[in-house]
Order: sequence, then structure tokens, then C-alpha cells
Amino acid sequence: MADEELHENDSKDQKDWQDEGVNDAKSADTAADTATDKVADEDETYGVDMDQVQAVLNATADKATLTPQMQRMMNRQAENTKRVEETIKGTKSNPRWFVPVFCAFMIIGLIWCVVYYLSPSGAWPIPNIGAWNLAIGFALIMIGFLMTMGWR
Repeated sequence: MADEELHENDSKDQKDWQDEGVNDAKSADTAADTATDKVADEDETYGVDMDQVQAVLNATADKATLTPQMQRMMNRQAENTKRVEETIKGTKSNPRWFVPVFCAFMIIGLIWCVVYYLSPSGAWPIPNIGAWNLAIGFALIMIGFLMTMGWR
């Protein structure tokens, strides 16, 4: 009996809680509509059409019909674009062979070390130098990693 009362009370409370959530969602939608109206009112207050601002930023506006402020904004935008393009042209990049070479150094060094460990009594890749094979393998790997620092 106590369990039945508990379940009945929970379901009633849950229905009330769900009804409150629906009311909160309706009030949130109303608030969003009010915010959109407020933004539109601000556009009217400043006297600037956002489509015109977008045209200025995209450099598609007719300069003769723009206000002096909009013309200055369009000129600044053009200067910034020109500066960015010059910066991009000024950056140097590595030759095409650079990435394959440093990748090859790292892979060859790794293979060198693995071959040394898997060979019977460390006889390969160069016999009779023993653990110096590991030093050669790690040196090749380090050359590859050092080359990655100069990669652009």
C-alpha cells in the first residue's frame, strides 16, 4: 500500500513538472522572438542596413552610394586583405623532397634498430660492431626528428 501511494505521488509530481517545462519552453521562444525584434530595432536606430555592411565587407558595394564612414571601412578592408596576401606570398616553404627525406630517415632508423634486435646475437645490419648498431639506428631517427623542426 505504501508503494502504491509512492508511485501515485511520483506520477502526479512528474506531470506537474512536465507541464512547467512546456511553459518554460514557450516563454523561451517568446524571449528569442523579443531578442530578434530588439536587434532589428537597433539596426533601425543606427540607420545602417546590415546588407549594406555585408556588401562593404565583401567589396561588392558601389562606392559612390556609400557614406564616408562606409567608404573608410571598405578601404581598410582592402588594405587588410592586401597585407595578408603579401604576408602569404612572403612565406617560404620547403622543397618537395624535404618531407619524404625526413620520413625516410626516421623509418630507416627504426628498421635498423628492429633488425639489430631480431638478428641472432646482434649480427645484423653491420656485423662485429655490436651495440653500435643501435647508436646508428637512433642517430638516423634523431636526424629525421631534427629535420621536422625546420619543416614549414
